[in-house]
Amino acid sequence: MHLVCSDLEGIFLPEIWIQFAEKTGIQELRLTTRDISDYDVLMKHRLKILQDRGLKLPDIQAVIAAMDPHDGALEFLEWIRAVSQILVVSDTFVEFAGPLMKKLGYPTLLCNTLTVAADGTISDYRLRQTDGKRKVAEAMRGLNYRVIAVGDSYNDISMLSASDHGILYRPPDNVRREYPAFPVAVNFIELKTMISSILRNGG
Repeated sequence: MHLVCSDLEGIFLPEIWIQFAEKTGIQELRLTTRDISDYDVLMKHRLKILQDRGLKLPDIQAVIAAMDPHDGALEFLEWIRAVSQILVVSDTFVEFAGPLMKKLGYPTLLCNTLTVAADGTISDYRLRQTDGKRKVAEAMRGLNYRVIAVGDSYNDISMLSASDHGILYRPPDNVRREYPAFPVAVNFIELKTMISSILRNGG
């Protein structure tokens, strides 16, 4: 039996921090795990900017509420649930994800949490577990699933490597160059074709 473990942002949704950067005009917030491989460095950078600018959780949530899934994302999720199972494994946060999960039909989401003060100030973040994406793939394989992993960024590589099949979806050129062993899909049609082939061949 196969199971798909997929990243969230960049696959089914736009990158939340990029959307927030465009709304606020703070270009430094455009940096994501496509640019910086160390997630802790990236998050501390983001939190410092928020604190320096006096930006709080409701400011980010207002931007998130106006976001929509990528074209074809909902249809792809409906298809994959009809032929397999899917876990969305993300480095986003529970406090960000709620409205977006509704728009995606409530797929199962494994993600992290924020430390938020009563006034909405974000002081820190808490990982569900260290290297959680890799551990999800390993745990599912330990339950005798054949895991197909889909991601686009540096922080997805350990999950792709720990899976039976890893697929990069619309990765930036730097990630694509550094990890040429992974096949690349550039749209949901190609991704569906790749997954269908794996399911058909039973690999």
